[in-house]
Amino acid sequence: MNGAHLHMGVNHIPIMGTVFGLGVLITGLVTNNHTVKNIAYVLFIIAAVFAAISSSTGEMAEDLIKDIPSVEKKIIDQHAHFAALLALTLYVLGAISAAGIFFNFRKNGGTKTIASLAILLGIIGVFFIFQAGKSGGDIRHTEFRTKRQSTFFIY
Repeated sequence: MNGAHLHMGVNHIPIMGTVFGLGVLITGLVTNNHTVKNIAYVLFIIAAVFAAISSSTGEMAEDLIKDIPSVEKKIIDQHAHFAALLALTLYVLGAISAAGIFFNFRKNGGTKTIASLAILLGIIGVFFIFQAGKSGGDIRHTEFRTKRQSTFFIY
């Protein structure tokens, strides 16, 4: 197993953790259920941890593919840029989520503010997920890079 395998293996966990966490948190807010909100916060914390792992394996993956003729440096740089913005968003979301768990257990005020911040950061994270995912796919899938996309599928 090499750095590219590791990167491809872990980079989906922050994506899924953020998307599922956002849905679970919204459900927790609608039902006013602190346990459900805490589950969402744990998903966000896991997403942040795996974002760090994904970021650290991204450099290893780049080193393995940067000399492949079909791989363009500008696409790798674009992917790294969006991935860094996503990682930063998820780190902040993970910290906010830790505070959310703390406040939920203490039953102090501010839980709705924390949840609202987490939802906002989750939405921003989903935006960066799409950007990082699209640019990551562009690295090896040259068919995604065409300016004109066909609307017909040929089998």
